[in-house]
Amino acid sequence: MKKMFEVSMNGELSYFLGLQVQQSDRGMFVSQTKYTKELVKKFGLDGKSHAKTPASISMKLLVNLTGNSVDQTLYRSMIGNLLYLTTSRPDISFSVGVCDSFQVNSKESHLTAVKRVIHYVNGTVNYGIWYFRSTNLNLEGYSDADWAGCADDRKSASGGCFYVGTNLMASLSKK
Repeated sequence: MKKMFEVSMNGELSYFLGLQVQQSDRGMFVSQTKYTKELVKKFGLDGKSHAKTPASISMKLLVNLTGNSVDQTLYRSMIGNLLYLTTSRPDISFSVGVCDSFQVNSKESHLTAVKRVIHYVNGTVNYGIWYFRSTNLNLEGYSDADWAGCADDRKSASGGCFYVGTNLMASLSKK
């Protein structure tokens, strides 16, 4: 490959497209700590209380035709930033996906849910994904669905994840 293309070696990979990469004998840890801190600061939610979970289990987000509308640009900006963060944070994928579905007509309740996700990531800025060195190359997949769990349209939400050995390779969450 070096014969066909000009290649330069700048040392061990440590930062790439907003992803921080830490390599060790055990494997590789990928996180977005710097990006997360900037995201929280950008929306003025630094120094606020942290949430223990990305979403409330007692409150379901619904289409709200009568509530107070919020600034669509702000809401979409928050969602876009959080969607990029899901690259190394599968723990927020479902919550961000649910909030994402309300971009067309977002209300105060939806904005509150997005802010809760940001409060959660503010308290978990050092989270990321470990890719361990392993000789185990078994492919495993898991999935689940809530079967018509959306009260608005009776559609199901499903999710899944795929592992090679103990390493998460892909995850999905879809309505």
